Amino acid sequence: MAETLKEARERRKAEKLEAEKQRMYQMFAYERECGEDLLICGIDEVGRGPLAGPVVAGAVILPKDCDILYINDSKKLSEKKREIIAEEIKEKCVAYALGRSEVELIDEINILQATYSAMREAIKNLGIKPDILLNDAVTIPAVDIKQIPIIKGDAKSASIAAASIVAKVTRDKLMVEYDSIYPGYGFAKNKGYGTAEHIAALKTLGPTPIHRRTFIGKILGEV
Repeated sequence: MAETLKEARERRKAEKLEAEKQRMYQMFAYERECGEDLLICGIDEVGRGPLAGPVVAGAVILPKDCDILYINDSKKLSEKKREIIAEEIKEKCVAYALGRSEVELIDEINILQATYSAMREAIKNLGIKPDILLNDAVTIPAVDIKQIPIIKGDAKSASIAAASIVAKVTRDKLMVEYDSIYPGYGFAKNKGYGTAEHIAALKTLGPTPIHRRTFIGKILGEV
């Protein structure tokens, strides 16, 4: 007997769910390689490229029996999906923490060093010391914990992806708040990135206190 439309929908739904479970199993490959008895922390940052706003780093330790689905590179998820998953990560994780570097520090020591500073702050704020850090591509200086840098780690490691989601949701909310403080630049929409609208507003209205002076000099003709 041919399956009904309802049965076909249920079958496809079950197949998609099983495919997602298999994808998530692969996302924990690096974590499994590290060992079952170790506390593994994913580290990632958001906001290295924008013209305005802080860089935010996330640190997340997921449980060994993690059952959260759809963890992925934060850029591959819709805003609504990120927010839902971020809340689930916060509820079910062993620990999570955030670190921030404001524009003053970014301008003072450069974006890479400011990113490292935010990452170190996130690790410190965890409250517990992990055994291993899985990092998205970088090795963080002045950290006495074993580190494993993974190229495109937010697409390959569940722990790094979870950190990227928590950091992205946090920074996006900050930029929405800044939009009400500094209207006219479209921060709620562009999150500080150099869109045409943002650059036009910058040239017309001038910089705000949250603009990175070392990033906008050419736009304003200062260099």
